[in-house]
Amino acid sequence: MPVVVVESPAKAKTINKYLGSDYTVLASYGHVRDLPPKDGSVDTENGFDMKWEVASESRKHVAAIADALKSDDAIILATDPDREGEAISWHLKEALTKRRAIKKTTDVKRVTFNAITKAAVTEAMANPRDIDAPLVEAYLARRALDYLVGFNLSPVLWRKLPGARSAGRVQSVCLRLIVEREMEIEAFKPREYWSVKALLSTPRGQEYEARLTVLAGRKLDRYDIENETQAELAVQAITSRDLTVQSVEAKPGSRNPSAPFMTSTLQQEASRKFGMGARQTMNAAQRLYEAGHITYMRTDGIDMAPEAVEQARAAIKDRYGADYVPSQPRLYKNKAKNAQEAHECIRPTDMSRDAQSLKLSEPDQRKLYDLIWKRTLACQMESARLERTTVDVGSADGQVVLRATGQVVLFDGFLRVYEEGRDDAVVDDDDKRLPQIMQGEKAEKRSITPDQHFTQPPPRYTEATLVKKMEELGIGRPSTYASIITTIQDREYVRKEQNRLIPEDKGRIVTIFLLNFFKRYVEYDFTAALEDELDHVSAGEADYKDLLSRFWRDFSAAIAETSDLRITEVLDVLDEALAPQLYPPRDDGSDPRVCPKCGQGRLHLKTSRTGGFVGCGNYPECTYTRPIAGEGAEGDERVLGEHEGEEVWLKSGRFGPYVQKGEPTPENKKPPRASLPKAKGDFLPGWSPDDMTLEKAVTLLTLPRVVGMHPDGGEVKSNLGRFGPYIMHQLPDEAKPVYVNLKEFQDVFEIGMNRAVELLAEKRANPGRGRGAAAKPLRELGEHPQDGGMIAVMEGRYGPYVKWEKVNATLPKDVEPDAVTMDMAVALIAEKAAKKGSKKKAPAKKTAAKKKTTKKS
Repeated sequence: MPVVVVESPAKAKTINKYLGSDYTVLASYGHVRDLPPKDGSVDTENGFDMKWEVASESRKHVAAIADALKSDDAIILATDPDREGEAISWHLKEALTKRRAIKKTTDVKRVTFNAITKAAVTEAMANPRDIDAPLVEAYLARRALDYLVGFNLSPVLWRKLPGARSAGRVQSVCLRLIVEREMEIEAFKPREYWSVKALLSTPRGQEYEARLTVLAGRKLDRYDIENETQAELAVQAITSRDLTVQSVEAKPGSRNPSAPFMTSTLQQEASRKFGMGARQTMNAAQRLYEAGHITYMRTDGIDMAPEAVEQARAAIKDRYGADYVPSQPRLYKNKAKNAQEAHECIRPTDMSRDAQSLKLSEPDQRKLYDLIWKRTLACQMESARLERTTVDVGSADGQVVLRATGQVVLFDGFLRVYEEGRDDAVVDDDDKRLPQIMQGEKAEKRSITPDQHFTQPPPRYTEATLVKKMEELGIGRPSTYASIITTIQDREYVRKEQNRLIPEDKGRIVTIFLLNFFKRYVEYDFTAALEDELDHVSAGEADYKDLLSRFWRDFSAAIAETSDLRITEVLDVLDEALAPQLYPPRDDGSDPRVCPKCGQGRLHLKTSRTGGFVGCGNYPECTYTRPIAGEGAEGDERVLGEHEGEEVWLKSGRFGPYVQKGEPTPENKKPPRASLPKAKGDFLPGWSPDDMTLEKAVTLLTLPRVVGMHPDGGEVKSNLGRFGPYIMHQLPDEAKPVYVNLKEFQDVFEIGMNRAVELLAEKRANPGRGRGAAAKPLRELGEHPQDGGMIAVMEGRYGPYVKWEKVNATLPKDVEPDAVTMDMAVALIAEKAAKKGSKKKAPAKKTAAKKKTTKKS
């Protein structure tokens, strides 16, 4: 039986259904080889030779494929139809050849399919090809570039900027976008302006709203009414005049549907409509693809296969009637930048099946499939037909004119199914429906309202708008957006709050450092041009080693120039570059660089392991610090009051906000401190720095609290820990203390000895109830269908989860333990194992893998 290799077990299971018992379908679990994270993995002195290493967790998967090839000398590489998929196939072939599992006689074929359906898989098997060398070379170039940048630039950051974790070829440019947007917001000066609206009525008593567009015979621009005085004059001008309808103009219009989804637009729309991050969206799409429900989800293409177009038109006619089907199919031009990304759009594989008929149990998959199904159907539907009406109402002398606008939907067309990005949009005047208004009739004034406005700074990026901006600039490609945005958050350069991306201080420092010392490599044009060069490689139009040689020549020189810089020199440059943000003018006109605490020291930019901050030059005599975002920024230290003759401070440290009693002195180098409790579910509410009072701070500083002496000896104490409030006690003959979690937050301050002794006695009598004890499963689902070993649903501290050997996969919030199926559990386990690199085989298979490894060595 020929061996067919795909990336994931879920994909293998779906394909196995179509191919049957004539094939052995195995999973590689993603990439099997990578560059070792050490010097010399890309040899710049010898033609950029790359030294690959099979990952430890991948050896058993490669061994399993090699064992399968012993019984059949044919292998079909059926990994994804993109650059990464081509690379995985190439790596597998190289690794298996090195093991001598692939010999000269072995029949090696490569197949690709855009959808995991029986027809697509069968057609692919009938049309095999060789591995695409240009696509592999484009992958090699990208991987070498990322290694050369990361492995050479990151150590510079570690040495020059304590707290900086790493830098990347594309992620640093993405971070720059977020940091520069934040600096725009900080530098923004709002501008006041006013508008005037009137509520008018027809002679028939029907009301409508109109806005002032002409005043004193002159057309108004947005900022022409600058203040309240001018607004009141405008109100008086309207009030003092009779108004008549001067014109009523109705124009027919239409709206066309949006193109079907490609990767970037899917990520943007899932973010707008569901608040799903790029990574969350792609994980759900991956599972839908592997189950055969949608076409391949990493694509720049928006064209649709002719048979899919006919399916969509048939589904539209069947569900909504012939009026909703245009006379000719809609064709969308492929926007792919190169052949490598020129796949079909993201669409359902069967247009007749909606989300409800699929009965998807995973909420993310259900929502995403519904979104894809509706968008695909809508893109082949008739346009919406509208009538837009504009009414001008004015005075006889022409000094005042007000305009009312509205529209009527004459035929909803595609809007019956789907409308792009309108869920959270504000309804504007054009969306309003107007009553019947006749030219020449009087307009009665019911009310006139002046409204104050201020210009707003540009909004912070969401993941959706960031993806859109990267796409506009030509930075990154569809398969990279999710990982780039995830990486800058994982490295704590950026945090996400209310779906907005906000740069951390360390992210800002890294960006300013790169802009000053490696500017070329974070320029948008340079990064986009490099992406274009890589596209030429994938198209077979350029040599990847020439590209690497030219890049390395200049980049290595830039690295060498910074090697002799001292940290103080770097900080001086950054201090100067960040001066407008670090030291904005003060309201009293005083020097913004004078320390506001001691009044003598000068403020300077400093760094620590947690990032940058502004500190007083008189340290340690003066301990004033604040975030680099400027005075008054969140986390700025302040005095809450006095207790027992000492000041109680609210400060911000590497682990977040905390309270402190007194200041460090030679005799008391570590004054009492206590971190503000962070929210832990419903039982432990977080304490916000904005809500901190002296009373709360003093209460926190009493921890750990001595509850009392235990009857059998030793103190009983209560405190707050990483998992919430608890009590602890250690008997004289015990090797370690006994801990008991408390259910209520307030108990840490109020629990008495009687209750504490009772809880401790219960814990000692039932030690298995604590951490480290074997938990009892809620349900046992049975043996893992591929790898053996019991799969069970367990109850955990953070909710129910699926357990298989050492892999624990948390259930989605909307899935009840009783609803978990074996297929769902296997998919969750595979996803978690792929992330953690902890994919474990059953005992029998481990033995086989071990024997094979021994033979190899």
